[in-house]
Amino acid sequence: MPARVCLLLILQPLESRGELLQRQVSMDWTMKLATAALFLGLTMVVTRDEDEGDMCLYEALSDTDAVLCKGLEVFYPELGNIGCMFVPDCNNYRQKITHWAEPIVKFPGALEGATYILVMVDPDAPSRSSPKAQFWRHWLVTDIKGTDIKKGKLQGQELSPYQPPSPPAQTGFHRYQFFVYLQEGKNISLHSKENKTRASWKMDKFLNRFHLSEPEASTQFMTQNYQDSPNYQTPGTGSSEPRDKPK
Repeated sequence: MPARVCLLLILQPLESRGELLQRQVSMDWTMKLATAALFLGLTMVVTRDEDEGDMCLYEALSDTDAVLCKGLEVFYPELGNIGCMFVPDCNNYRQKITHWAEPIVKFPGALEGATYILVMVDPDAPSRSSPKAQFWRHWLVTDIKGTDIKKGKLQGQELSPYQPPSPPAQTGFHRYQFFVYLQEGKNISLHSKENKTRASWKMDKFLNRFHLSEPEASTQFMTQNYQDSPNYQTPGTGSSEPRDKPK
């Protein structure tokens, strides 16, 4: 057999093995990059508004505030699950959320034969640094079936209809907290005095009155008045005044 033919037969398998090794290295780096991207995605999501060309930043809460995030999901239109996140300062989300109807609340770990209570409050009324009106009661629903809240349906008794987050201007970020408690057949109600106002609700006394212990699930998100955004431009020459009542 000629020497040239023998050399080609020897080199051909070596070249194939080199290509395989190169492809394997490329695949390894691709997997590493994908894993890194997934890890970053757990704490921050960035999207682009194609019409405006702006970056939309979904920022996670700090570790201190994230302690409250346990097994509960809260979905708003356009935003998706906003649990344990800041409402993004883009696409007018911080203004839109003050007008949207109640969110979809899901508790995937709910027991099918149980009934639950949903509480939504703002502990930062009128501000986190001076919460003189803590807690502001935004939503209170009882007699929620486990099979319903497991799917994001709240077909219970609404003791306090949903009130959207409306933090006053110049009061910083507010936390909007959601708690789910096991009702266990109790007949839940509000006192006439509690029904007169949503501000300064004594949530701890309410829980003690009905022997409600630790929540089965909870979460929170944070937002501030849209006029406090560094990107906000006041129409005309006037400036907006802070609202009198925190919500």
